[in-house]
Amino acid sequence: MANYYQPQFECASHEEIRAIQSEKLVKQVKHVYENVKYYRDLMDEKGVTPDDIKSIDDLHKLPFLSKADLRDAYPYGLLATDLKNCVRIHSTSGTTGRRVVAFYTQNDIDLWEDCCARAIVAAGGTKEDVCQVAYGYGLFTGGSGLHGGSHKVGSLTLPMSSGNTERQIQFMRDLHATIICCTPSYAAYIGETLKEMGISPDEIDLKAGIFGAEPWTEAMRRDIEKSLGIKAYDIYGLTETSGPGVAFECEAQTGMHINEDHFFAEIIDPETGEVLPEGEKGELVFTSLDKEAFPLLRYRTRDICILSREKCPCGRTLVKMCKPMGRSDDMLIIRGVNVFPSQIETVLLNEGYSPNYLIEVDRDRNTDTLDVSVELTPEQFSDTVKEISAKEKALAAAIKTMLGINPKVHLVAPKTITRSEGKAVRVIDKRKLHD
Repeated sequence: MANYYQPQFECASHEEIRAIQSEKLVKQVKHVYENVKYYRDLMDEKGVTPDDIKSIDDLHKLPFLSKADLRDAYPYGLLATDLKNCVRIHSTSGTTGRRVVAFYTQNDIDLWEDCCARAIVAAGGTKEDVCQVAYGYGLFTGGSGLHGGSHKVGSLTLPMSSGNTERQIQFMRDLHATIICCTPSYAAYIGETLKEMGISPDEIDLKAGIFGAEPWTEAMRRDIEKSLGIKAYDIYGLTETSGPGVAFECEAQTGMHINEDHFFAEIIDPETGEVLPEGEKGELVFTSLDKEAFPLLRYRTRDICILSREKCPCGRTLVKMCKPMGRSDDMLIIRGVNVFPSQIETVLLNEGYSPNYLIEVDRDRNTDTLDVSVELTPEQFSDTVKEISAKEKALAAAIKTMLGINPKVHLVAPKTITRSEGKAVRVIDKRKLHD
């Protein structure tokens, strides 16, 4: 028997959802037009006014927003309410180190936590459960989102944050955690650590895991399920639209239900911007229907996926999105962090290095690795081994400051990175993201 957190929305008819979406959109467009000069200018440029938006069917008339717009409008340019009405921010890194800052009113947080609560309940969570939140807390949305969702469900919440795996396992065992929320790579690492400690999945009480923030495959899902003795559920979100809980998986594990009473999803052709029919592969675009502080209309996620309205055995009628199948830009997701090659290039140039570099991403023991090889100039290459080693450490520290994750830096001899006739190959992603 499926459980629902808000069945009146999760199991509403398509017509009921469309009516909710239309009512919210009309109100939201008026709110944004009146309060966000940046977006009003985009609408004026396109010749669209709030009066042109009478229902969800008119959404296609509105202009898109992209990551570049968020960067240009940083930090307050897309804020749609007085700062005194905001109670929190979250943030993610931007393409050149300028962060994307998202603002939240208390109502925004309540609705976001409802979305995360739906995900926890879909994974079998109740107030009888002990929910261990091992996503990072702080500016990252993962920890706060699932923490709030767990509270809404009434589960005992363990706010562990990420890392300190031995302590994670100790609390997991002593407090009989039944649900764990973290990145899939960290879940895999916990599973390996348990095995090394000689603890079998039967000796822990976990029954479910809610994993997101980075790409993971079906093969990785099965490995995690086996090593932890659980059912592994996917969750999707973006800081720009609130955080995890935009979409979540149910027991069918055939895609993630989008909370479409809060977020309207479109699939577009990434080249032309044309809206594609259901079932076609394209770029995912989200509109925040009821966010007050930071409502994004037609935000281009750059994630490539497919939407489906096939009937789900769980009983939910919310549209499903498949796992993202890649991106329409060059962003990498490494250990749950958004990384753009241009960020690394910015650091190299600021530190006085050449723009000849190679980024290699791999996965070792289910943890992402980041190696950056950088060509030295002939003058730099004449340094001693000790000097070069010190420079590698200093450059690694500068990259870590920019990205928030540790790279391995290799300073290499001039002309040793292969040149290309066409577009330079700057990134090699060796992770097995496709089964």
